[in-house]
Amino acid sequence: MGKFVIKKTNTGIKFDLKAGNGEIIATSEVYASEAACKNGVESVAKNAPVAAVEDQTVEGFATEKHPKFEVYEDKGGEYRFRLKATNGQIIAVSEGYKAKASCLNGIESVKKNAVDAEIVEE
Repeated sequence: MGKFVIKKTNTGIKFDLKAGNGEIIATSEVYASEAACKNGVESVAKNAPVAAVEDQTVEGFATEKHPKFEVYEDKGGEYRFRLKATNGQIIAVSEGYKAKASCLNGIESVKKNAVDAEIVEE
C-alpha cells in the first residue's frame, strides 16, 4: 500500500507519494501551509484514479478532459508525467524515465496507490 509523505522544506511544505516498495512515484509543488498541502493530497487521491492519460509524445495526440495525466518528453529526452486536477492545476509530477513504458507504469502505480494511501508526516 502506498503512502503520502508530508515534509517541510526550506520554502514551505510538500508531499511525495510513495509506492509500497518505498519508491517515490509522484511529488507535489511546495505549498505555503500544511492545510494547503493536505488539500493537494486529497486532490491527488480523488483525481488520480479517474484521470485519463494524454500522451503528448505522439503526433496529433487526442486532448483529454481534466482530470488527466499528461505524458511528455523533457528537454533531456526523458519521459515524465504531470497530474492535472479538474480545474487544470498541476497537483503532482513524476521523476524522469528513460522509457515511456516506465512512465506509463508510474501513472498506473499512482492511480493504484493514491486511493487509500495513508498520510505520514516527516
